[in-house]
Parts: sequence; C-alpha cells; structure tokens
Amino acid sequence: MTHGFDKDYWERHWRQGRAGGSGSMAGNPPNPYLARETGGLAPGTALDAGCGSGAEAIWLASHGWHVTAADISSEALARAAGRAATSGAGERLRWVEADLGAWTPDVRFDLVMTHYAHPAMPQLEFYDRVAAWVAPGGTLLIVGHLHTPDPAGHGHGNGHHPPAEASATPAAITARLDSTEWEIVTAEEHLRTLTGPEGRPVPLRDVVVRATRR
Repeated sequence: MTHGFDKDYWERHWRQGRAGGSGSMAGNPPNPYLARETGGLAPGTALDAGCGSGAEAIWLASHGWHVTAADISSEALARAAGRAATSGAGERLRWVEADLGAWTPDVRFDLVMTHYAHPAMPQLEFYDRVAAWVAPGGTLLIVGHLHTPDPAGHGHGNGHHPPAEASATPAAITARLDSTEWEIVTAEEHLRTLTGPEGRPVPLRDVVVRATRR
C-alpha cells in the first residue's frame, strides 16, 4: 500500500491513536537511542522534526535543551503539549505546526533530530532538508525505519514492516552527507522489541545515524 503521508493522513493517524487504535504512539517513551546519542552533548538549541506526541522533545527539554518541536499534525501537537504540561520542562519547549516539506526555520540549531518522521516527499530528500538546518559544529540525529528488501518475518502479524518509501539504510543516508562537511559518528542498524496490542511483542528494525557538521 502506498501512503501519502500528507496532513490528512497524519491527522487520521493521531485521531486513531486517541481512540485507542493499534497505530497509537501517544504513550511511548523516548526511543532508547536518544539518550545514548545525545548524552555527551552540551545542551543548546534543538529542533525535533516530526515530533509526534513529543516524547523525545520533552526528554531533551528536561535535560536542559531549548527545543523547537515541529509536526504537521495538530492532533499530535495537542497531545504533546498536554504531556509537556506535566513534565516541568514546558518553558524550554516551543510547538510549531508545520509541513516539514515546505516550512523552513529562520535559524539553525545545535541539534536537529528526527524520529520516524515521514513527510509527503522522498525520505532521503527529507533527510537532506533537515540536515541543512544544523549549525556549524552541530549534530544531526536521524532515527528511522530500516529498509529491508526481504519483508519475511515482518508482516503477517509478526512485526512492523514500514512501506519502502518511508524507510532507508545507514549507507543510503550517510552517502548523502558530504565528508568535507560532515563527520559520521554513528551509522547503525538495530532490532528492538516493543509491546504491541494484546501484549504481543512487535520487533522494530531501526536505522540510527548521527553526524557532526564540521
């Protein structure tokens, strides 16, 4: 199935989650790569591109970062703001409703991160776009769905197999980052397991890339 990943798609996705549908990511904790990849960085300014329900943005703000969190879905942002209100870090968070395929921030950031965001544009071109928003000396952190050519073991209730247009490989992402401008720090594939509907384990195959702008 081909997904449009436009505003209507994401508003439906988050409404389904609010209704308790299996697509909900609203209550998920921050992904485990965030602390590992940013724990050694001095807090500064950050952009969370495609923040969803805000888990990663709130985690960063609670660790001293000043975070701009952008998402196309008003449903997601409302949920994120609600979570932030009880986090004690709300004053370091700014929520922006924006189409990341068209919106451009007016500043660059010490950290630009994106976690499983799929806009209505080719995935690798999206990563090119957000990479341009990293300030000199800053960090780009991409966490996404790993593209695997063989869906065996992912479908039929045994896992989560995202559409090919919403996935990538470490090699495909790092090939876009000019070595004269970027130092690749992390380029990895990971398998982790979440608890899905009715307590079933759901394996996720992730790609994690971190790079520092020279």
